[in-house]
Amino acid sequence: MGNQSILIKDVPKDDRPRERLIHLGANHLSNQELLAIVLGSGSKNESVTSIAQRLLIHFEGLPLLKDATVEELTAIKGIGNAKAVLLIAAFELGKRIHAFRPTERFVIRSPEDGADFLMEELRHLKQEHFVCLFLNTKNQVMHQQTVFIGSLNASIVHPREIFREAVKRSAASFICAHNHPSGDPSPSQEDIHVTRRLAECGKMIGIELLDHIVIGDRKYVSMKEKGYL
Repeated sequence: MGNQSILIKDVPKDDRPRERLIHLGANHLSNQELLAIVLGSGSKNESVTSIAQRLLIHFEGLPLLKDATVEELTAIKGIGNAKAVLLIAAFELGKRIHAFRPTERFVIRSPEDGADFLMEELRHLKQEHFVCLFLNTKNQVMHQQTVFIGSLNASIVHPREIFREAVKRSAASFICAHNHPSGDPSPSQEDIHVTRRLAECGKMIGIELLDHIVIGDRKYVSMKEKGYL
């Protein structure tokens, strides 16, 4: 055999990824085995598990692989358009399932609740997204809206846009949040300025800003807890 790659047909049946998933369950499989199942087949001279291994090595694990483009994937030997599309679709389904929320309205009772509600949606984004959650009198989320995308700037975040939506939704209060793509949620002076400006407007209109949450990578800062509200 020399250095020739082992083909899947040469692997004992009980050790093949599909059979292992059927008998043991998906949670017992490695990332490499799960990728091999999604890819389906290897090439003439290389097993699908070997291609899966090279994918993980090239992208240094799942965090970078899950955001890979078709072009980045097809640059890997053994990955054509069909396999690249399968991978991207599988990762997108995973993201959507993780972000799924039941139809029952989510109640926000604390800064942690607000951060939990938005963390998975915001923490991986490459640009800053400024989002508002509009709440009813029971602190249930009635509506979520991305107000703008880009660097946070008080001149860009127009209170009128936010309060127009709040009035339209008959919101009793609202929570703002934005992400820091660096992963560090430490608030900037601009973040503080925007928070105070929106809080002042809310007091005048009678729709209270409950908090402004800065989302990092699995970390967050509450402007309310920091005393800026």
